[in-house]
Amino acid sequence: MSDSSTNLETAAHPENLRRVAIDPVSRVEGHGKVTLLLDDDNRIHQVRLHIVEFRGFEKFIQGRPYWEAPVMVQRLCGICPVSHHLAASKAMDMIVGATLTPTAEKVRRLMHYGQILQSHALHFFHLSSPDLLFGFDSDVAKRNIVGVAAQYPEIAKQGVLLRKFGQEVIRVTAGKRVHGTGAIPGGMNKNVSLEERDYLLKDADQMIAWSRDAVGIIRQAFEQNLPLYNAFGSFDAHTLGLIRADGAMDLYHGGLRARDKQGNTLFDHYDYGHYWDVIFEDVKPWSYMKFPFLRSLGPEEGWYRVGPLTRVTQCDFIPTPLAEAERRVFVAFDDGRPARSTLGFHWARMIEMLHSAEMIRELLLDPDLQGTDLVSLGERQERGVGVIEAPRGTLIHHYKVDEHDQIVRCNLIVSTTHNNQSMNESIRRVAMQHLDGHQLTEGLLNHIEVAIRAFDPCLSCATHALGKMPLEVELLAADGARLDVLTRNMDGVSCPSD
Repeated sequence: MSDSSTNLETAAHPENLRRVAIDPVSRVEGHGKVTLLLDDDNRIHQVRLHIVEFRGFEKFIQGRPYWEAPVMVQRLCGICPVSHHLAASKAMDMIVGATLTPTAEKVRRLMHYGQILQSHALHFFHLSSPDLLFGFDSDVAKRNIVGVAAQYPEIAKQGVLLRKFGQEVIRVTAGKRVHGTGAIPGGMNKNVSLEERDYLLKDADQMIAWSRDAVGIIRQAFEQNLPLYNAFGSFDAHTLGLIRADGAMDLYHGGLRARDKQGNTLFDHYDYGHYWDVIFEDVKPWSYMKFPFLRSLGPEEGWYRVGPLTRVTQCDFIPTPLAEAERRVFVAFDDGRPARSTLGFHWARMIEMLHSAEMIRELLLDPDLQGTDLVSLGERQERGVGVIEAPRGTLIHHYKVDEHDQIVRCNLIVSTTHNNQSMNESIRRVAMQHLDGHQLTEGLLNHIEVAIRAFDPCLSCATHALGKMPLEVELLAADGARLDVLTRNMDGVSCPSD
């Protein structure tokens, strides 16, 4: 793919290009749109994913006491609040100088794996399965969860009950299914009782079995549509994620590992408490979402990919037997081509769901969950960084607290932000593969949305480039007549219109 096919700046007469918008992108969390610029022959010159909502959490959390952060930041999202809750709690552990007790850490891990399981189930069964089961070009009236429930009732039922089980794990550990308060700076405010343990254990084996079935569904989809699935939005990318000290997948804690497109290690087991030495964020004028990159490679070449596809292929092994067996099949399948494909995210995501179900059962059998030593405190610190592998990928929470216990600085780099450039690269590839030179139809445009949905983006979590988005505000009279207009350019300068 040449630059001339994707960059408006290189088009001979950009003013003659027509604009096609997919607005909003459907079956994702949050609001975004895609714009395509085409010439008269339907040749594509530019494809961009625009995030059009503004978050602002980094600003309005300033001035709040640090112990409020783990509860406040959950309001970023109703889908992944547990991830923000735990990442902020880990940052506050550093602020209070805590080393978690075994009970506190294991209850948090149980909460986290419940979150991974419910989120992956929601995305796969409710948001993506209509495309995978019916086809990308299928009737749009049928291509939804209602259509899945009608034609595949058992699959739909399993998806609902898998998510329900994950939500119950969250309720037991956090107090509520959504926006709980279980984790606090330095530990947890509750353990897991024997009654709660037994309540969850009775369904744990069934969840593992259904998770294995889900892995089979997506593997079968690859086997039956091999040319499409392997080629769909395929590209090599640098990768980033947490890794355990022995190289195992660990979704709760570890050091940062980054590899280049050829699989060479750029850094390994890097202390995430100094993430800013290896990761920086760039800003583009056409999106509220930032563009992180690896400092050593620069903003143009240093973008990378996070999430299930990276975690499953970047770890040395998965420390639960069934998921590890499935990981080996995945990385060996068709010479590893699914590991390059955007649709490979779905396969990797189901392997992680199986791993989460296995981990939940393992943790439930650990007597430390019933411990009563829940909180530890140490020497107070000024800064705290919490990093966790959220369902969508690496999540970074960074806070600075003053002597009055108030948060004075906050920076959040969420999973979808890490994947920003990768998503743009993926939709460009798909557009060139399936749309370039063709008459556009709803089914073809859905290919773009399929590529975005594969990343499971959480767009409402990901936006915070304050003051960089061009904006026009109109003041209209009751009869619709325009009284005044104020514009802000991409440099953040506001001026009245002529």
